[in-house]
Amino acid sequence: MLFYLFEFLKQHFDFPGSSLLGYISFRAAMTIILSLLISTIYGKRIIRFLQKQQVGETIRDLGLEGQVEKAGTPTMGGIIIIIATLIPVLLFAKIDNIYIILLVVTTLWMGTIGFIDDYIKKFKRDKGGLKGKFKVLGQVGLGIIVGATLYFNENVTIKEKLPIAQQKEILAENPNVEASKLFKAEEKSTKTTIPFVKENEFDYAHLVTWISPSLEKYAWIIFILVTIVIITAVSNGANLTDGIDGLAAGTSAIIVLTLGIFAWLSGNIIFSEYLNIMFIPRVEEITIYIAAFVGALIGFLWYNTYPAQVFMGDTGSLTIGGIIAVIAIAVRKEWLIPVLCGIFVAENLSVVMQVGWFKYTKQKYGEGRRIFKMAPLHHHYQKSGYHESKIATRFWIIGILLAIVSIVTLKIR
Repeated sequence: MLFYLFEFLKQHFDFPGSSLLGYISFRAAMTIILSLLISTIYGKRIIRFLQKQQVGETIRDLGLEGQVEKAGTPTMGGIIIIIATLIPVLLFAKIDNIYIILLVVTTLWMGTIGFIDDYIKKFKRDKGGLKGKFKVLGQVGLGIIVGATLYFNENVTIKEKLPIAQQKEILAENPNVEASKLFKAEEKSTKTTIPFVKENEFDYAHLVTWISPSLEKYAWIIFILVTIVIITAVSNGANLTDGIDGLAAGTSAIIVLTLGIFAWLSGNIIFSEYLNIMFIPRVEEITIYIAAFVGALIGFLWYNTYPAQVFMGDTGSLTIGGIIAVIAIAVRKEWLIPVLCGIFVAENLSVVMQVGWFKYTKQKYGEGRRIFKMAPLHHHYQKSGYHESKIATRFWIIGILLAIVSIVTLKIR
């Protein structure tokens, strides 16, 4: 809203300093500062409110060190993250931008699912919370909305570079030509980016056009299905990672900050031309949302690091996963998720492997056996005697290494 106010002041009154809000960097800086202030200052008040409402965590004794002491710690702290993200976004972002609209919808949608789950656990005294099928139904619903919007909305486009021969002709005539002159016109496309591959672009339409070119009109089905799978997998991965103090919030902040770099570069035609990456008009506005989200996560860490004063609950973890998935799809880096979100992948795989191996050995030998001392993976290390703060810090370090590898893929092909 402030963006539009200052645009009005600039056009009609030439108000001093009004042009500052036209710069992504300035708005991102203001957004992250505001979200940090909201999450740290008002976060304490929200924690006190949750304590008064007796929204304390019910701890199931799993034999983990320090586990019993966590009983009664307020949960549903994801509300802090949601509020500290949305308020700065509504103030500083272009709220008519399709990517911002999608992310706001994602935040409210997944936040509602997580809130219902936490509400059932705490106020209905049902430890199971919202039934799994309803969670999946909500994730599928969001996947359909996001996939359909990104496929059909006219404001979701890309600009590809002209053929090399044509670029050389233009540069020969004018070596100082604008970068925009080296790109084709905007077009709708189902292309995405594949890391570590020389021709690193892949078109989802190829999954049906190899049968018959006439099937290209059905490519939207493939795209929406992929979107559903990614949103479901990443949100569940974030949910599983939320098991020890500071782990999910810290890891997610690293992931989102990396996606912010991709959004900024992909939305800037000069950097897109220099790095030879896909140019996505209007996607740079996501940088504002990411700045708010990173600020909210770091502010939440103020109270969530060991010993945690609040837990995010499913209200936070499902929301975090959904936002990460949608940003990755929007900047067309969803196939980088196995690398960038490697912590989430490891947590997911540890559970799948543990459950699968237990069922297999029980059927074959009559006694279930385990690969890990406990799943998800962070509990395995707790059982091995590592303090949870050490586990969280080391997972953050691994997350930083994965983020660096992800950024390096811009040039490694």
